[in-house]
Amino acid sequence: MGKNRLEAFSDGVLAIIITIMVLELKVPHEADLPALEPLIPVFLSYVLSFLYVGIYWNNHHHMFHSTKHVSGGILWANLHLLFWLSLFPFSTAWMGENHLAPMPTAAYGVVLLMAAIAYYVLQQAIIADQGPDSLLKSAVGRDWKGRLSPLCYAAAIGLAFVSPWIASAIYTFEAMIWLVPDRRIERVMHER
Repeated sequence: MGKNRLEAFSDGVLAIIITIMVLELKVPHEADLPALEPLIPVFLSYVLSFLYVGIYWNNHHHMFHSTKHVSGGILWANLHLLFWLSLFPFSTAWMGENHLAPMPTAAYGVVLLMAAIAYYVLQQAIIADQGPDSLLKSAVGRDWKGRLSPLCYAAAIGLAFVSPWIASAIYTFEAMIWLVPDRRIERVMHER
C-alpha cells in the first residue's frame, strides 16, 4: 500500500504534540520580566522537547522518502513510535514544572529511550519489508548515533537520581548530535 496516508497522519500527530507542548507554557499574570523567571525551567524543557520532535520529524521524513511502500507491520511500528512521541508533552511538562526533580527527569529519559527504541523498530520493519538491498539498509550502515543514543539515555535515567543536571546535559548532548540532519539517505538516493 502507499505511504502517503502514513506520512500525513504522522505529520498531523507531530504537529498536535508540539501544539500541546506549547500550551503548557502558562502566561504569567504579572506584566514584568521577573514574572517570567518561574517559567524558565518549563521553557527550557519545551525547547529541548521541540528539538527532539523536530529531529524525529526530520528523520522520519527522510526514512519514508526512501521507502517505496508500507505494510501492516510498518503501520504498527509507526504507531508504536507515535505513541512514545505523544508522551513528550506530559514528560516535558512534568520535568519543567518540577524544576528537574529526579523522578520527572528520569521519566523524561524513559520516554526518550522508548522513542529511540521505537524508531529503531520502525527502521528495522522497513528494512525487513523492503529487503536487504533496500535504500534504507544501504543508508543506515553501522548507525553509530542510533546505537549510542539508547546507551546515553539509559545512563542519564540512572544519573537523574544522582544529578538531574547531568542527566539533562546528556539529553541536550543527544539532541545536539542529532540536530544535524542525517544526510545518509539523501546521499544513497543520489548514488542510485
